[in-house]
Amino acid sequence: MSGICGEAFVVLAPLTATAQTVIYGRNGLAGQGSDVSEVHFYPASEASGPVKCDSAEVEAAATFSVILSKPAGVWGAESGSNEKGVCIGLTFSEGHPVDGKLNATDLVRLGLERASSAAEAVDVLTSLSAGAGPDGESKDSPKAAFVICDGAEVWLLNIVGSLWAAQKVTSSSLALKPGLSVGAQIDRSSDDLGEKLKSGGLWDGSGELNFGGVFGLDATRSWPGSEPGAEGSYGLAQIFESLRAAGADQKALSSHVSVLSGGGGLSCHWFTATPDPLESVFKPFVFTPGAKISPLTKAPEGESQTLLHKLHGNRKWEAVGDLLRSLEGTCVDEVNRFISEHSGEPNQELDELMKDCVEAEVKFYR
Repeated sequence: MSGICGEAFVVLAPLTATAQTVIYGRNGLAGQGSDVSEVHFYPASEASGPVKCDSAEVEAAATFSVILSKPAGVWGAESGSNEKGVCIGLTFSEGHPVDGKLNATDLVRLGLERASSAAEAVDVLTSLSAGAGPDGESKDSPKAAFVICDGAEVWLLNIVGSLWAAQKVTSSSLALKPGLSVGAQIDRSSDDLGEKLKSGGLWDGSGELNFGGVFGLDATRSWPGSEPGAEGSYGLAQIFESLRAAGADQKALSSHVSVLSGGGGLSCHWFTATPDPLESVFKPFVFTPGAKISPLTKAPEGESQTLLHKLHGNRKWEAVGDLLRSLEGTCVDEVNRFISEHSGEPNQELDELMKDCVEAEVKFYR
């Protein structure tokens, strides 16, 4: 059974327009469950009692502030970022959830709430996932693939049952479709990975171990639109173009972009919160002590849609599309200018940045 999936695209220095920066982009893909995506912001909190996730309960821990893109009604997330400049995206999940054990979307949210770096997020997810699968592994075990980024490095993490493998990305760009993304380069793994795969009849032990290949689930894809090329040339406009080009290939749901600063500058996170990036606009968010987002990106209690999704669904794009794209372009220029002129310290001028952009967009749909 296929679960929540997405396509992810990552660009690293020296290809990024700003030095010491990682650019992450993800399109959600239509699958099982709701096509409605919510965007939620949760401020940092102290540990207080057990945490009830969708599929399990875990011990409490202090949390960082997070912004999450999530299927409507789900506790966890499919993509998101935290105040420490860590970003996690779910690119693939498959298999029936195991009762009483964490599912893939639970892991995305918990990883963002608890990790201050990409490497630490690998630790958090693998520790929590020790209880995610059934005893013993097979081709039918629950599977999940994650992209984990901060401003300095990128990791791929694949989990199958109680087994996992992780790869530190060394290339300057990466394009992934749903599947298992860790191949023969395995930089970290669960204990005795090869032996357990052999004892489970999943690998005969011959040749080099290719984790994704064992399960026949390759995740590589060609780059949509213009592939990153010249040094210092890839920025926000290019990742938006890439996600829109990918969205033209198949039905895409909501999109998320993060520009993660590894040099002490401000990171900025962009969400459509609506399906189809070709006919959606990206709205920015920056973590500040007083950050707020619009209630229009959250489904009211008892309802299955956000108001933004409902209004967007009735859009007449041919009438408002050019104006909204112009608004998006102006917003990109202003945010980039602000970030270039200010240090990494959050500024109260940015508290309601996303809220203002969402509410400006909605005026075009009414």
